[in-house]
Amino acid sequence: MATTEIITVQRRRKYHWPEAQLNFWLVIMIISSSVILGIFAYLTSIQNSLKLGIPWILPYMITTSAFCLLFIIILLGLISQRQLLPGIVVLGSFILFVLWLTGLIETSIQLYGPSGAVNSYCGSRPNVNVIDSFETAVWLANLGICTDFRAAFAFEIVGTVFLLWMMVMAYQVNRDDFD
Repeated sequence: MATTEIITVQRRRKYHWPEAQLNFWLVIMIISSSVILGIFAYLTSIQNSLKLGIPWILPYMITTSAFCLLFIIILLGLISQRQLLPGIVVLGSFILFVLWLTGLIETSIQLYGPSGAVNSYCGSRPNVNVIDSFETAVWLANLGICTDFRAAFAFEIVGTVFLLWMMVMAYQVNRDDFD
């Protein structure tokens, strides 16, 4: 009786990621996530020290930026093993894009929204010319909070755009469109 042997050959497809763009994306997203994590953690500590309620955007953006840093760590692990798949990158980037876009919209409402928004308190300066006055200390603290919110808003815009860019780049890698 004759036996037949079936041999299957599996080929792993290699994906060629543009190294410079990928590294640039990683650096910018690490910076954006870290800055947002730090700013919103600082604002949360201020709210706690003043015994005020914490708006939902503060813990939301802390969690979102922590998820982004975790995603970047996973990507770095996959890059080091040369197993970075475009599907994983598109899925993770899309989830983070939706989370960051939600945070961006709420931060813009908190910053530039209706009366009582953060930006409405940013222009008031004390009328007193005495440097050691209580009004000057309050103004300086208020100026720091305004600057933090504006920086968080700017870094959220950068992070959101870069997550969209990563989805496009992963799609191009999947199609092998890079020259």
